[in-house]
Amino acid sequence: MNTSSVRTQIQNQRFTLLCLAVIASLWFPEQLSAETLLVPQDHKTIQAAIDAAESGDTVLVSAGTYRERIQLKPGLIVQSVGENERGKLGLARAEATIVDGSFEGAEGPGVSMAEGSTFDGFTVTGVGKYNDEQWKHHHATQGNEQPHEEIGEPGTAGISVIGVEKCTVQHNIVHHVGYSGIAIMGKEGYRVSPHIYRNVTYRNMGGGIGSMRKSSARIEENVCFENFYAGIGHDDASPLVINNECYQNIRAGIGISEGACPVVRGNKCYKNRRAGIGVRTDHDTRPVIDKNECYENDMAGIGASEESGPVISNNRCYRNKLVGIGANSHATPTIVGNECFENERVGIGQQDGAHTILIGNNCHHNKMAGIGFENTDSGESILIRNRVADNGKVSVGINAGWHVMMTGNSFENGEGLPPVIMVHKGSTATLIDNHISGGGVAGVRVAGKVILQKNQFQGTTLRKVGPPNFGVWALPGSEVVMTENQFDSWRHGLFASDANVSANDNRISHFFKSAIVVQKPAIPPTLTGNIAVSTESKTKVISYDGEGGVIENNVIEIE
Repeated sequence: MNTSSVRTQIQNQRFTLLCLAVIASLWFPEQLSAETLLVPQDHKTIQAAIDAAESGDTVLVSAGTYRERIQLKPGLIVQSVGENERGKLGLARAEATIVDGSFEGAEGPGVSMAEGSTFDGFTVTGVGKYNDEQWKHHHATQGNEQPHEEIGEPGTAGISVIGVEKCTVQHNIVHHVGYSGIAIMGKEGYRVSPHIYRNVTYRNMGGGIGSMRKSSARIEENVCFENFYAGIGHDDASPLVINNECYQNIRAGIGISEGACPVVRGNKCYKNRRAGIGVRTDHDTRPVIDKNECYENDMAGIGASEESGPVISNNRCYRNKLVGIGANSHATPTIVGNECFENERVGIGQQDGAHTILIGNNCHHNKMAGIGFENTDSGESILIRNRVADNGKVSVGINAGWHVMMTGNSFENGEGLPPVIMVHKGSTATLIDNHISGGGVAGVRVAGKVILQKNQFQGTTLRKVGPPNFGVWALPGSEVVMTENQFDSWRHGLFASDANVSANDNRISHFFKSAIVVQKPAIPPTLTGNIAVSTESKTKVISYDGEGGVIENNVIEIE
């Protein structure tokens, strides 16, 4: 190859590289011009380095305490020096690199985020006034004396994400701030969606993390504990809240209110002074609460109140001091596929005019009831395909004021004396196609009104003497309508005294002497088409102590 051709080839290569460089500079201008500014080597303060930086630059901060409050610029990365080794609470580099906002004349948030910026690996503290005496008082009273304030009320946050559509706040530790540790707030006209990732927030006088005013942030894998309100709080916001750990906060681990509709999934909420996850304030507050683990909280694992309407699905709620899942104050939750067990009172509890739908839940080994309904003026509930077994007293307890529809459920108690289902005076229950099993005084004990159709009542041990052992026990003043039910291994399928009863087309097997016993009915009964199956010829279908009524077509079948 001659000299001229070599020179031509080199020129061609240079031209190609020049073209590639020009194209790269057009496509990736920030990457080519990005610089790293060092603190304190190049600039004594973090803010001085930020002021000198351009979009795409990185401000790299060495370990130390920096008494300042900082305002980021768009597209800037501010990061502490070091790798991602764990320290005592968070990353070691975050514990060693501290932004302390407690200096004379300080104003504004500890850190103010900007569009496209990243703040990574710092401790932020000393912003606003932390009051330890007040914190201890409200912790001791479970927050019951705290004034009701929307978390969206103005305040000075440790890290402020206000009106910033996209940014990243990660690996930081925020504590002893006079307001929320990290505050996220939307901007008029559009939502903001920052990523709040793997931060630790504790002992702040607001929430650990507050998502407010149309925020749709991604709040992921944070640890929030001992905060004055909730670990993570919501006010008119719809973030994605996933895989966080919230414990020992004065109010809820995760609190949702004022029209917030977040998706709350995969979180652990435990040992909070009130609920693990608490939902309240008006029917527009409609979050999805799915696949969380809520345990050892001082009230409910998950609670819904004040007309809120959450979907509560596939959660595990256990060893809470009141209930696994609770609904009150006219809340309208849909409760699906949850497991509630070993709670101090009830697996799923309802009161104060709630309207609930319970589908496919598993409530077992709770100390009082699997599903409970407290006295109310007016409440309604629908129970479909739930499994309720091995609870301390009753599977279901229904107090006055409730109208409850139950279909396709399995209710089971062990050998103790309480009934499987108790329907108190002033309440109404309709049971269709349920399986009811137990060895207590009754499958259903009724002081109110029940309608029973096509249910299976299975006794565990027929008790011929001693305490009652009735499929249905109708107490004085009660009303019972039962049609096409099957009873096996109860002393009597129905025992009614001074009650208003109608029993038609039921089948009773393995009973003692009389399949149905009616004494001194309040109104003459209707008892027709019932079949009693027995091995003894001296048994009978109906034992009736009264006058009048329609009693016909009842048949004994001798096995």
